[in-house]
Amino acid sequence: MTTPNGFPQHSRVCLTRSMEGGAVQDLQAKKAGKAAKKEAGGNGAPPKIGTPISETLKLLPEELKANMKIKSITPRPPRKPRLERAASLDEKSWRKWRRFRTSQESLTDPNETSSSNGSLQEASPSPPTRGRASPCNPCCQQDSLHSSPDALEASPGGKSRGGASDLGKRASEISSAFGGLLRGKGFAGGKPRLSQIMPARPLPPMELNVASHSLRTANRIDSDCLDYRHYSQHKFGRVSSSLSDSRLQGNGTLYDNCSTDSMKSTFSVLTPIRAKDVRSRSYLEGSLLASGALMGAEELSRYFPDRNMGIFVATWNMQGQKAVNLDDFLLPTDPDFAQDMYVIGVQEGCPDRREWEIRLQETLGPHYVLLHSAAHGVLYMSVFIRRDLIWFCSEVEYATVTTRIVSQIKTKGALGISFTFFGTSFLFITSHFTSGDSKVNERKLDYNKTIQALTLPKNVPDTNPYRSSSSDVTTRFDEVFWFGDFNFRLNKDRETVDSILSQNPDTDVSKLLVYDQLTSEMSRGSIFKGFQEADIHFRPSYKFDIGKDSYDTTSKQRTPSYTDRVVFRSRYKDDIQAVKYSSCPVIKTSDHRPVFALFRVKLRPGRDNIPLAAGQFDRDLYLIGIRRRATRELLKRREQKDQRSSSICSIS
Repeated sequence: MTTPNGFPQHSRVCLTRSMEGGAVQDLQAKKAGKAAKKEAGGNGAPPKIGTPISETLKLLPEELKANMKIKSITPRPPRKPRLERAASLDEKSWRKWRRFRTSQESLTDPNETSSSNGSLQEASPSPPTRGRASPCNPCCQQDSLHSSPDALEASPGGKSRGGASDLGKRASEISSAFGGLLRGKGFAGGKPRLSQIMPARPLPPMELNVASHSLRTANRIDSDCLDYRHYSQHKFGRVSSSLSDSRLQGNGTLYDNCSTDSMKSTFSVLTPIRAKDVRSRSYLEGSLLASGALMGAEELSRYFPDRNMGIFVATWNMQGQKAVNLDDFLLPTDPDFAQDMYVIGVQEGCPDRREWEIRLQETLGPHYVLLHSAAHGVLYMSVFIRRDLIWFCSEVEYATVTTRIVSQIKTKGALGISFTFFGTSFLFITSHFTSGDSKVNERKLDYNKTIQALTLPKNVPDTNPYRSSSSDVTTRFDEVFWFGDFNFRLNKDRETVDSILSQNPDTDVSKLLVYDQLTSEMSRGSIFKGFQEADIHFRPSYKFDIGKDSYDTTSKQRTPSYTDRVVFRSRYKDDIQAVKYSSCPVIKTSDHRPVFALFRVKLRPGRDNIPLAAGQFDRDLYLIGIRRRATRELLKRREQKDQRSSSICSIS
């Protein structure tokens, strides 16, 4: 609440009370002076100004002393807390009034800017110092000294202070000073001129790094809130680096140098792009390692700091059965993070191929899109990739080979899909070789026919034609993955295999692999030349009783075998590293168990002058799969709610 003069109400009350107290004391001092003059008139010797107050009291008559009720007191040290408390209250009221006055002027006169950053142009009052009541203004100081002449004697130079009477005089000085302040003596024009406010100490320098470790990765699917950067470095050996533009990191530009942790820039979840980089970019032309190229080293390092991507490769002979819940198959619990690419090949697939692909999309969810799918009879292959990586793929090509004598029967053969990702070319082949325990040579013929007849690549150029061979399709690509039902068996009778499995039920299957046909043929170099296979630590994937964990109990008593395999080869040494190689014993709808492998694959930058897929994917399949995923989740919640709300009564 304010007064018409612009002062706070509580400050006006304090000042009025101080002025009234000072006026009363001045009036008493004047009466005492007149009486002293009359008394001294008779004697003819007026008292001097510098006479101490004790001598002045002796000159007063006895009646005046009784009326004034003045008692002689012994001087003693002042009560410092009381004096400081009086001064601090006045100081607070002064500061509140000054803040209010300054804010009022800034609102009423916006053009006047010198009140906060200019120096004292006129005689402006300053606030009293803490713990000491000093006048605010030279004019006020003169008025206060004339109004109370005994103040010099009471406390000369501030070295000595009196008792209660001195306190009254000091209060009168302060009230006189504020009286002059209220009458406008300390201002010129009625507006205060405040000096520039400077910080008490130098401000700390602003840091350019605005990264926050509370921001985590956008693609983490686990619930333990671990940091993907540190966890992946410990688990998979990845060494993370910044996903931000490297040219923003030394010129003082505000940027986020922990994009590996958060995948967020300063302004959005996307990495910032400078305008001049956009001008110089060309997505259809470019050279190897060119700056700003879509498939170049800069983009590769942004998305894959360690230049390694994770690939999931799986094979499954479905035996014509419908698809079931694929969570345990495609998303095993052992690796904490999903892979960047999923390639699934099936043999003897279900009659409705579209339904199979929808089920795959539903399982992988909205983070993945179907880059390409192809079929050769009942051989299916589907390639899913993370949706933010589809821009770095070339056109996808595929080819098929029939190994049957009658080409119309397409139950046996091979299907290949190839494309280039950044500067690394990939070839994925799924095959179904001839069955039979003793037909090893027929299976080797199927392999030779496949590598010779598979016409890939077609339009996408070879990344290294000098190391390619026209008679072997697997030499024309950087990374090759071959998986399927190869139908190689164990050269041992059923009783011996059962006894070995009973002795080593879990992981020690080295005694069985001694009789494996594929292992022995690969060691001789007669098949899958240049290919490798990860160590096997799972039970044979064939042949089970449908819906059970027991091997064939029919009259044929087929020997359990490792018919479903995943092998790989690379142009460059150690480009492919197997992380996991296992089967999925949970799915029991077929006599084969699904087999999958996880790989870390080295990537290289490439050129932009190749046929690009330009973000093409199966949009209709994506929408259907996501819709089904949401519907399944709603039904699951409804069932859980019904189970909690229902009650079962048992009658004994």
